[in-house]
This record gives sequence, C-alpha cells and structure tokens, in this order.
Amino acid sequence: MHTDPALLITDAAALQALYGAPGEASLKKEVDHVHPHYRAFIEAAPFAVLATSGPGGLDASPRGDPAGFVVVEDEKTLLLPDRRGNNRVDSLQNVLADPRVALLFLIPGVGETLRVNGTARISVDPALLARFEMDGKLPRSVLIVDVQTVYFQCSRALLRSRLWDASTQVPRSALPSVGRVLSDLTAGTFDGVTYDRDLPARVASTLY
Repeated sequence: MHTDPALLITDAAALQALYGAPGEASLKKEVDHVHPHYRAFIEAAPFAVLATSGPGGLDASPRGDPAGFVVVEDEKTLLLPDRRGNNRVDSLQNVLADPRVALLFLIPGVGETLRVNGTARISVDPALLARFEMDGKLPRSVLIVDVQTVYFQCSRALLRSRLWDASTQVPRSALPSVGRVLSDLTAGTFDGVTYDRDLPARVASTLY
C-alpha cells in the first residue's frame, strides 16, 4: 500500500503531539509486582495470550485452562504450564533466544484485561510439573515468568468489539473448516475431509 511519507508518524515527538499526554490513572495503574487486586484478575482468567520475540520473528500464542491456570507464586513470579499442542513450540523457541514475554489475561464477561510484562524461563522440574497435573497428564514444561510490570487495560476495546455479547457470536459453519484451509493451502494434496472428520475426537482425546 502506497502512503504519502509526509503523512506517516516517524518520531516520538510527532506521536506525542498527535495523542497528547497520558492521563494520571493510565500511569498510576502500572506497578512492578502482582498487587492483590491484580492477582484477583489473574486467578479469575481462564485464557491468556502469550507474546514472545525471537530470531524467527514475533509470536502471540493462546493459552487456556480452568480459571487460575496461571499461578501467582509470589508478587514477582507467575507459573504458566505449557500443555499439549502442535509441537511447533514457537513461543518456547523464542524464550530460549529472548526471555522477554508479555501476557494478556481475559476474563469472560469482564471488560478490563490485565497485562503483564517480564522475562521467562522454561522449567521441567518434576515437582513443578506435578503441580499442574490435569486428567492424569503433566504439562510438557512450565514457564516461570519473572514479573517486571503489571497493569490493567480499560474496557473500551472489548466494549467496541462486543466480545462478550452472545448476540455477536459467529457460527463455526460460517468460516472455512481447518481441513478446508489445509486442503486449499496445499492445492488439495492434504486430505482435509478426513482431517475434519477426525478432528473432534482427536482434540478431545489429546486435550491434555
């Protein structure tokens, strides 16, 4: 897309002139630890997005389990189990190269989200893995997140998107199935019909 260079924001001064100074509340909400109020948000969240960066680029990965699946070990430490997935391990490879991570926590029905920035380490300590057993299965690893900043995000984005409004939910049939996507991306060499047929049972049997 061609854009007139004169209409691009290219420096911090121009950006600040466009948006103005942040409000007092926007600055005071940020702390360097998990405050008890922020702990309540984390423990109520069944879903989070994990953002990482590495030599191969950026990654944002969905993570979910029953509410409280991310454990607040103490005010400076979070524990995030890594469950069974597709074995691409994009996030974990990034952490090996660049330990910086960001987490965005979402709570169904709640407009505010919670953001945590920090650094992470990958642990396979048997005692730690055992704390996150689900359905008799252990996570492959646990991310130990050393917290640097924590703050809440206001509800505007979720209100604008009507994310928790049941009337806006899209039926799965309105979008291409994953088998159809894989088949079309591979010019028909991938058996998408069989993949779609077997997917519900495969997901159910490999959830943990």
